[in-house]
Amino acid sequence: MTDTETAVVAEPAADAPAQGGMSLKVDVSDIGPCRKRVHVTVQEADIAAARQDVVSEYCAKAAIPGFRPGRVPRGLVQSRFQRELSDELKQRVLVQSLEQLTQDSRLDPINEPDMDVEALEIPEAGDFEYVFEVEVRPEVDLPGLTTLTLKRPVRPVTDDDVAKYLTQMLLEYGHRSVVAEPAVAGDYIKAEFVFTHEGREVRSIAGHSVRLQPVLRFTDADLEGFDVLMAGASAGETRTGELTISKEATYLPMRGEKLSVAVKVVEVEKFTPAELNSELMSRIGFNSEEQLRERIREVLERQVTYRQRQTAREQLLEQITASAQWELPESLVLKQVENALHREILEMRQAGYSQGEIRARENELRQKSVSTTTQAMKEHFVLDKIATVEAIEVSDEELESEILMMAFQSGETPRRLRARLVKSGVIENLQAQIRERKAVDVALSRAKYEEVPMEEELVRDLTVEGVDETICSVMFARPTEAASL
Repeated sequence: MTDTETAVVAEPAADAPAQGGMSLKVDVSDIGPCRKRVHVTVQEADIAAARQDVVSEYCAKAAIPGFRPGRVPRGLVQSRFQRELSDELKQRVLVQSLEQLTQDSRLDPINEPDMDVEALEIPEAGDFEYVFEVEVRPEVDLPGLTTLTLKRPVRPVTDDDVAKYLTQMLLEYGHRSVVAEPAVAGDYIKAEFVFTHEGREVRSIAGHSVRLQPVLRFTDADLEGFDVLMAGASAGETRTGELTISKEATYLPMRGEKLSVAVKVVEVEKFTPAELNSELMSRIGFNSEEQLRERIREVLERQVTYRQRQTAREQLLEQITASAQWELPESLVLKQVENALHREILEMRQAGYSQGEIRARENELRQKSVSTTTQAMKEHFVLDKIATVEAIEVSDEELESEILMMAFQSGETPRRLRARLVKSGVIENLQAQIRERKAVDVALSRAKYEEVPMEEELVRDLTVEGVDETICSVMFARPTEAASL
């Protein structure tokens, strides 16, 4: 079969409909990775039955002067409400046929069908045909979970880990003050950034206060050696450096391009970490330092579990997907970039990572959005299959427990956090993430695994400062470039 040919992968509908259903004829063709073209034929007899029902319902509720409700002649209703009857008939036939198609066929759609409903018309006589395209889940073949062998890194949480976490936590509550002296590593500077490419200004960014860390990370590029570049700079001074746009940046023409950046210091801010005193303890909701340290220990233990789960997931999916040759279309991947990002951020919040660590990780993910999201979606499909096979669901109690833990990390009340998650639509990502995590737990409980020492530090030094800004985008393109997108 050539690349331009399609393959019929679903049979025509049976001669007789399912009980109470329609006699549908359905042809399904592959038109690309995870994408199908579906040709549906609804028999004339089913259309006539649906039309009869629609007219009868209108006759029962039509209000026409001179006739009692339910006594309006059918012919009058059909002539008076011709447009309304036609629209209602089309909606009913489409809804019923699509619902039956989903139940009877092997299609497992991801999104709504790509179909121009307005252009469709139900014929007065004969069959009704319509065609649509839809993205579907890939077919995932799971091996026996008991045949898997995984390595799980383990490590105890020590008093030194707790102390180091507490030190970084006090940074979150510290304060800054403007000073006249030059900046040193660890200080904050309020800066203006001007980015140029081949002598042309690409973007300017102002109004951000950033800490002098080894890496300054934007959503599409890293400025390496930022702390060294700006060391000794005073207010009014400008330093210049160079960075490279990520090879997976949203704006394709600038992927992998080198840019110059001029950083002008507006003011220098000395940073003072917060003191662990009664005022701070009351502010964050703890009665004693011992209680705070115990909660930190619990958070770090959750981080150990998080890393174990991430490592196990990588190994699990590597083994399961080794024989899976299905591909994901980039159009589908790009639609899911934000969902995949939200899920990882949720997991990091639940595991107790600081806002600085989360922001840096978010920018790292955005710089590698295509490959990262592609892998995340493959993980999702595999874990979703495990969850479906194992009948895994998320209870209300499990959801509320996760929200409670996240509220502790963010400093919000559980009620306010829940309202924000619902309003932003992230609550569904949270439910899916919990379900997938339970699927990983099931796989781990069935698999054989070997415990190995966790080599990485549990509490790592902060070396990345994240800035929620994109350097290159279509809005900064030349007119000819923008028109070609």
